[in-house]
Amino acid sequence: MVKTGLKETLAESLLIGDGAMSTYLYQQGIPVGVSAEELSLSRPEWIEDIHRQYYRAGARLIETNTFGANRERLSRYGLEGKVTRINRESVALARRAVGNKAYVTGAIGSINAGRVPNYSKTEYRGMYEEQATAQLYAEVDGMVLETFQDLEEVLLALETIRPLTRVPIFAHVSMIEVGRTRDGYTLTEAFQALKEKGADGVGLNCRLGPLELQRALEKTVVPEGVILSVFPNAGRLGMNNGEFRYKSTPEYFGERALSLREQGVRLIGGCCGTTPEHIRAVARQLEGLSPFPRNNPEQPLADSEKGRPRVEVRTRPTVVEKVKRSQTVIVEFDSPKELEISDYLHGAEQLNRAGADAVTLADNSMATTRMSNMALGSILKNRTQAEPLIHITCRDRNLIGQQSHLMGLHALGIDQILVVTGDPTRIGDLPGSSSIYDVNSFDLIRMVKQLNEGISFSGRPMKQKARFVVGAAFNPNVSRLDSAVRRLEKKVEAGADFIMTQPVYDPEAIRRIAEAVQPVGIPVFLGIMPLTGHRNALFLHNELPGVKIPGSVMKRMEGLKGPKAREVGVSLAKELLDEAVRHFNGIYLITPFSYWEMTAELVRYLRQKEKHLQAAIH
Repeated sequence: MVKTGLKETLAESLLIGDGAMSTYLYQQGIPVGVSAEELSLSRPEWIEDIHRQYYRAGARLIETNTFGANRERLSRYGLEGKVTRINRESVALARRAVGNKAYVTGAIGSINAGRVPNYSKTEYRGMYEEQATAQLYAEVDGMVLETFQDLEEVLLALETIRPLTRVPIFAHVSMIEVGRTRDGYTLTEAFQALKEKGADGVGLNCRLGPLELQRALEKTVVPEGVILSVFPNAGRLGMNNGEFRYKSTPEYFGERALSLREQGVRLIGGCCGTTPEHIRAVARQLEGLSPFPRNNPEQPLADSEKGRPRVEVRTRPTVVEKVKRSQTVIVEFDSPKELEISDYLHGAEQLNRAGADAVTLADNSMATTRMSNMALGSILKNRTQAEPLIHITCRDRNLIGQQSHLMGLHALGIDQILVVTGDPTRIGDLPGSSSIYDVNSFDLIRMVKQLNEGISFSGRPMKQKARFVVGAAFNPNVSRLDSAVRRLEKKVEAGADFIMTQPVYDPEAIRRIAEAVQPVGIPVFLGIMPLTGHRNALFLHNELPGVKIPGSVMKRMEGLKGPKAREVGVSLAKELLDEAVRHFNGIYLITPFSYWEMTAELVRYLRQKEKHLQAAIH
């Protein structure tokens, strides 16, 4: 029978927590993707039985089935109107399963889980308050804030919930790597901040197994006056006989509980992959043992890792540095759809000789498979004098792949990039492939700039800072140019260094765009793409998003095809350039259908105009 408060019990004794809920349900055949929290309403007997199993295994602290029972997560299942009911019923189920023989704590998980860089703190406060209020109404003995990858978010949750109650609150962080939170704080810093915000207990849960959590604690200073708790995973998740399984056996898990006790941990349970058998093994190992005093390391990990990341110096000026001094031309020349590259390299070299300041390569434009622009950009850099500028789409790589890709570009010395969202795969040559979109272009720009600060996507400090110059795309061919500019300003706020626009075909539009983007404050490269024929103009105007062709231009291209059409297309582009150079120092020429001769002629035209202007000045 529980006779004392939770905090008082932990001041004198070890306490064993329960294990996983969701992964244990999955192991019993509940489909992945089902809301585990909703089962408290539709299958309460299942949840109550699991609580009872953990109690019988030796757990004397039972967490409610409410980890994701917040408005944001429940809305994915159309359950946002049942937040209060699910939380209250989940507490009642746990209490019915164990009565007063064990403590019942309300579980509250991260809302964000590291997905959204700039979430609304006001909205999150409301969601945490809503969930916590329901649990407190149902009379929990304490609360566990768990699986928070970012210290900033768990502090927000703690600031919201602490004024609502005097019951003990345990605040857990979930490490992306051993020793640090996702947003870059050491555990020493995190635990101190959590204590200052009113946490009764601090600790770790999820993502890693018991030995990795032990290693992290060995290098962490835990502030005095807080209870230390740990809920490890059952090792790492991996493939075994065609199924995903967690590695750690119950026997091993129980043995590691002894080592966690030696670190001063007083509350020990399990997270993902653990079962009643894992908790039973912990109970057997800890039976009859008293808490072990916490001995902090003499020097925390943070002190031994101090030092600024090294920054490499760029030897050639960037397009941003150039455009502030003189007319600067970027030419898009996309990588081939074939394996043969000699023709491509010849064209790129000719564009460079014509006077292009950079050759930019799209990232599988229009969702059509092309040779890797990173590989071809490296070849350009090493075999020609052309300076590559690489597009990076949000579509084709998850965040692991994005950071890996950027690290590779850095290693190759390619540091000028354009971040774009990317066309969906269903319009390309492999329509059955997946569109990833872990983040949008705003988020990816911010994360690239984070690498420039020497911080990885996960928040890990890196030994070297990246030096990326980041471009952003802008579509000015819209009915509400002011709205498009406001969106552009958000990209600038995210960290964009320069802008490249969609192609424009109207001199009057060039003047409007120049006026509209003037307050943006960073260089804008105006896009111009020569037309190759009447059918090309029809397609661009009627079928390609983001492009408009004036009626006067359509009339001049009418019926034209072949070399004559390309000649007229270049002539029209020169007329546009005459207007563009009056307003923009940056020009972005887009090569149509690999006709590099067309854009090379336009580059030479610009350089000749520049020479005439300089001669006139002198």
